[in-house]
Amino acid sequence: MKIGIIGAGAVGSACLTAAVQRRVAREIIMVNRNRKKARGLVTDVQYGAVLSPGIELRDGDYADLKGAALVMITAGVNEKTGGATDRNDPAGRLRLLDTNVSVYRDIVPRIHAVAPDTLVLVVTDPPDPLADAVRKLGHMRALSTGTYLDSLRFKFHLGQRLKVSPASVSAQILGEHGTTEVFVWSSATIAGRPLRECLSRASQGWDEFRRDIEQQVRFANIAIIEGIGASQHGIGMVSARIAEIILSDERTVIPIGSYQPQYGATLSLPSLLGRDGVIETFEPEMSTEEREALRHSADTLKAAVARMKI
Repeated sequence: MKIGIIGAGAVGSACLTAAVQRRVAREIIMVNRNRKKARGLVTDVQYGAVLSPGIELRDGDYADLKGAALVMITAGVNEKTGGATDRNDPAGRLRLLDTNVSVYRDIVPRIHAVAPDTLVLVVTDPPDPLADAVRKLGHMRALSTGTYLDSLRFKFHLGQRLKVSPASVSAQILGEHGTTEVFVWSSATIAGRPLRECLSRASQGWDEFRRDIEQQVRFANIAIIEGIGASQHGIGMVSARIAEIILSDERTVIPIGSYQPQYGATLSLPSLLGRDGVIETFEPEMSTEEREALRHSADTLKAAVARMKI
């Protein structure tokens, strides 16, 4: 199978490298406005790709996306360039929306013209309203990377604080990939045991524990940007994993962004994912507070979409 990646910046480069390492496709096409940059990236990665035999990497143009099962869009201004790194800014990544919608106005029709049936995975920030932009631009098969990475960060920090492997932690973040994301504490468990019952390991009160974890997760991207200039490798690995689930038709349940008619916006819910995209979504048991927070997250996203100029 073939996939495409649009955008050869930091995130696109990380997506390409991770996709090669996971061997998610037989053919990967890298498209960039400056084709010379795409060619340089492919040339660099192809030498390491010898370690993952059977994968063909090519720089190309939109016409080369014909027949692709999945196209990732990573193009656009990032948080650092777009001024979205203020921890006190309630808009967060949504500050990038207007600029990146203008980028998508050029990209999406060109994808649709050559690959009308492909699944588009929006990686560019803010991914949820940009997935709605893809739909408004005429390509209805659109997903966002959503809160999958946020949920992995949540699990990581919980595991670190409670001294267990993050793989043993069941916890998720839903709603917006952004400032209104919803931490579903009420259903978080370790080996089926409610998280609150495990808190004796943390030597900390419940409210303080929650605040500390949420702060680490919410601002992880900014801390990364302050260190290396761009949050790229984690989202690259997550995007490659999503591609793997889709192309292998795994039917795995993950939190990923898709359009939710009951909320009127693209947001993340636990979703059964396979070759045709999201097959079914599930709403987990949530507290009244969490459910209200999810509604607020949806309303924030819906308002952002309403302001878009397509």
